[in-house]
Amino acid sequence: MQLRELLNQPKVVGVKQSRRAVREGRAVQVLLADDADPSITGALAALCGELGVPAEGGFTMAELGKAAGIQVGAAVVALVRQ
Repeated sequence: MQLRELLNQPKVVGVKQSRRAVREGRAVQVLLADDADPSITGALAALCGELGVPAEGGFTMAELGKAAGIQVGAAVVALVRQ
């Protein structure tokens, strides 16, 4: 996924909101920051695996935050259904 596409997509930012979106079946893809706390991102990646939601890494918190349109880093961004 190209991060610049993220700004125009419906999304939730952060671990709690992303976890909720995954559990509720609203998340279509989850983007994880490689430099975030692995105990946080690992648990969410495992949940995604259990529920069949694609999870993709390879980003930094700064990259995800900027792509999501916020001023701080983001450990997790979930793309959601409209």
